[in-house]
Amino acid sequence: QVQLVESGGGLVQAGGSLRLSCAASGRTFSNYAMGWFRQAPWTEREFVAAINWSGGSTYYGDSVKGRFTISRDNAKNMVFLQMNSLKPEDTAVYYCAARLTGLGTTTQAASVSGRYNYWGQGTQVTVSS
Repeated sequence: QVQLVESGGGLVQAGGSLRLSCAASGRTFSNYAMGWFRQAPWTEREFVAAINWSGGSTYYGDSVKGRFTISRDNAKNMVFLQMNSLKPEDTAVYYCAARLTGLGTTTQAASVSGRYNYWGQGTQVTVSS
């Protein structure tokens, strides 16, 4: 079992930045690939970013590529999402997720939410125009 707790969400103006954190506890964190997803009201959950167990491979959704950066610190059992140049359309609840299986070699493979085993409770990000 893995417990995930997100933090760092809040209200920011368009063009600003936020850094989300996800603290993991339970089983060995470095065994898991990690991902960030988001969901806005009345929309489906959307893949944001993923990182493999070592941090050597990362994947991003098209809407955030070049603006967001995922990273992890296995010594601290943490994963981060640095979000720059935020837009109002980035407004959503952001979820951290963990999966035991590998991410695969494509963004499509990494983005399948059903392959993630554990989820956090989410943190709200609101970007004002």
